[in-house]
Amino acid sequence: MELYGQQSKSIPQKLTIHILEILLLWLSFWILFQDGGIWLENALRIHNSTEFTTRRVVIFVFSVITFFRFAFMMIVLLKRAIPWEESFSVPFAFALYFVGFSFFVLPTSKPIDFIDIFGIILFIVGSVLNTGGEILRNKWKKNPDNKGKIYTEGFFKYSRHINYFGDMLWVTAYAILTRNWYAVSIPIFLFCLFAFYNAPKLDKYLKEKYGKGYDDYAKKTKMLIPFIY
Repeated sequence: MELYGQQSKSIPQKLTIHILEILLLWLSFWILFQDGGIWLENALRIHNSTEFTTRRVVIFVFSVITFFRFAFMMIVLLKRAIPWEESFSVPFAFALYFVGFSFFVLPTSKPIDFIDIFGIILFIVGSVLNTGGEILRNKWKKNPDNKGKIYTEGFFKYSRHINYFGDMLWVTAYAILTRNWYAVSIPIFLFCLFAFYNAPKLDKYLKEKYGKGYDDYAKKTKMLIPFIY
């Protein structure tokens, strides 16, 4: 499935992704606030706490913000073609966020505390790095003087894939809010996906497209985690 180098509006694919994500949001709401939590408690023999539902509200707000943020990026900023395979793989990833974290938070009965405040700040920072970085890059690319050049400014001067790093932060924020150790598996999976598949694949494409410009950028800029990796 080739993701880079082809431009298209991909309207049917984008519509499919958004419809599936709306269904996932509804499923998250059903689990968090309606009979879904009770059904899962009976079906899987897990504890479904009914105390301190503020935590569940925060989880759902995370999901709503993520949905609209991603919709903006896909409709306004994304220029490349979206293959049909991606129309189903992307919603699968969001199922991990919207539904997975809703499931993991069910047994948690802790009130919101300073650790959760840290998680909320992490969510904001990750969202800004991810969406803000793409907005700045899109604005830069609209300048004709930059045609054929690789973007190394804004947040991307700290990491070649700072948008992926932002994803890791806001997904980790979800895990923190669940207060469930099993939820850590999702950001770990995401890190492995970015570090060993997405980022190397994109690096290969950028090297072929920009040549020495990319090599110079890669020599002084970490791949994923600023100043570390």
